[in-house]
Amino acid sequence: MIDLGALLEKVEAAAPIDSVHAVAASLGDMIQARAANLLVTDFTGRSVVRLTSTDRVEGARSNGVEQAETIRLAGTRFERVLRTQQADVQGLDDGGASVIVPVTDRGDAIGLLELDLPRYPSAADIADICAAAHALAYVVIAARRHTDVFEWGQRSMPFALAAEIQRRLLPASYTCEAGQFTLAGWLEPASSVGGDTFDYTLDRDSLQVSITDAVGHQVTAALLATLLVGGLRNGRRKGLDLGEQARYANDALAENAPPGQFVTGQLMRVDLHSGTAAIVNAGHPFPLRLRNGKVAEVELRIEPPFGVVRHKAFDVQDFPLEPGDRIVLLTDGMQERNAVNLDVAAALADTAELHPREVVHALGAAVLDATGGDLRDDATMVCLDWYGGPPRGRNSEQGADPDRASAAS
Repeated sequence: MIDLGALLEKVEAAAPIDSVHAVAASLGDMIQARAANLLVTDFTGRSVVRLTSTDRVEGARSNGVEQAETIRLAGTRFERVLRTQQADVQGLDDGGASVIVPVTDRGDAIGLLELDLPRYPSAADIADICAAAHALAYVVIAARRHTDVFEWGQRSMPFALAAEIQRRLLPASYTCEAGQFTLAGWLEPASSVGGDTFDYTLDRDSLQVSITDAVGHQVTAALLATLLVGGLRNGRRKGLDLGEQARYANDALAENAPPGQFVTGQLMRVDLHSGTAAIVNAGHPFPLRLRNGKVAEVELRIEPPFGVVRHKAFDVQDFPLEPGDRIVLLTDGMQERNAVNLDVAAALADTAELHPREVVHALGAAVLDATGGDLRDDATMVCLDWYGGPPRGRNSEQGADPDRASAAS
């Protein structure tokens, strides 16, 4: 039997940089594991990273004693567990077992727990291990507030300054599962980073989502995006409604950015009680909607981008939303000139059976494939699956909704 209380005591006793190792080691002792490792998802979404500070690993990146071994996901057990959110158990020749379980919080796939056991585990053993892995998700969330080790480990490629600024603008979690919806966002950064962002927040009455695209590239675009996202968040936290948030952020940009600088974007609010939605469209590409197997653009009235017209009163439009809809907000990096061969609507239709977390990864991979990896503008997506019905809790097993998990490929 795994003692979660004892595991959490180990967390509190350890330094933040050692907390995950302390939990893994204690968990290993409780179930007599021969080895226990955490693998975190990296920022490309196409690899996991095994972190260790004890063993020297051939080919791993190092930062002092810290080791980060990057493992490609495609076609591996790791990919299957992340996608299905189900444990994978394989027997070993010596009678032991290799176990991989997801480390997830509210549908956000933080990583994997990898165990080498001296015996084949029972169903009760696996249930206990999955519960411990769920607790480990919260340990990682808490620990990474105090140390750069996890952030460093997740960066299989170094960040330029613009990317560093841009990353601070994104939400702490890219995925959120709730009873009425599942949402996931993703950003594929260009080689010369643009100014794309996405954001969301959930309260008792509403879900608010934004996607924005600042003109230009590199630090100039990142700073412009910082002004707008700061304005949007500040307005939202002041309790302003959707139109007032748009006007407040627009004026913040107009008053503090150089002339001629602007940001396109969309702000959406879904009322969780009525099931209705509203949107502000500031010069941004139309959203896509997958309904009853068919993909179509949701045509909106187009207003000037943020920062163009000072004191602009933005039009808050009704947004058609029905239970079963999948809505995708995107930036024009998904439609840039060297991505002309990408049919975004067809790619969205092809991902109908996937979890939104997998949808945005698949669309990101599709645009990279269409451009031969030469992405000249950020490509950003937010996928919202709306189930409807009254506000309610979600069905959850160890951090993930089993009814929403993608089928294994």
